[in-house]
Amino acid sequence: MPDQFHKAEAFRSLHVPGQPVILFNVWDAGSARAVAASGARALATGSASVAAAHGFSDGEKMPFDLGLANLERIVATTDLPVTLDMESGYGATPEAVGGSASRAVQAGAIGFNIEDSFPENGSLRATADQVARLRAARSAADALGIPAFLNARTDVFFQAKPEQHDETMVNAALERGRAYADVGADGLFVPMLSNEKLIALLVEKSPLPVNIMASKAAPPAARLAALGVARISHGPGPYRLAMKALEDAARAALDA
Repeated sequence: MPDQFHKAEAFRSLHVPGQPVILFNVWDAGSARAVAASGARALATGSASVAAAHGFSDGEKMPFDLGLANLERIVATTDLPVTLDMESGYGATPEAVGGSASRAVQAGAIGFNIEDSFPENGSLRATADQVARLRAARSAADALGIPAFLNARTDVFFQAKPEQHDETMVNAALERGRAYADVGADGLFVPMLSNEKLIALLVEKSPLPVNIMASKAAPPAARLAALGVARISHGPGPYRLAMKALEDAARAALDA
């Protein structure tokens, strides 16, 4: 897989603190073509968007086989690196997560997100359990000879409302981030964190490049870059934007 190897290396090099790679998340081959045409340097799927586009709810409700088939179609449409949102790893055990990661890489992914919460209720897994799952994913990708970018997502900031986020939660995220880095994670993804001071604190102390999700509440991209963020994801935002435009256009046509 020499081409995939070089794509993985190129994707890794895009994670520069202060010069964040922008990932305007896609959900199918058509959206991948559109985002690629914009000048994007890499593509990333978003699990909520992919699930919704196929008629499923988020939270591993969509069959993994269907997700991989979708990934293969996206990879076939572009020369850009494609990273997969693999939710909680699609596996009840570390061994099963490793199997899912192996299949994702074989389908063309050069990286994947794996979150540390249970898909059924959003509660956090024990750190030691998540470490075992990430270790298995890392080993699976390495066994295939692909330096896949393992983006370890922590859902610490989903556990409280944004106005309740504080330094204690940052420290909890950092503790998890250090443990994840020790088993080969390449990035720390902290969705829902939007407070500028807390982002700055986390970036300063994180052992891994930090990934922030864009939102109305989060600082703009230029400010996130100034804070040292290395990756900005857009999550389900692009899908919602596209669906709203489609709905509005359909309503206008019907009203006419």
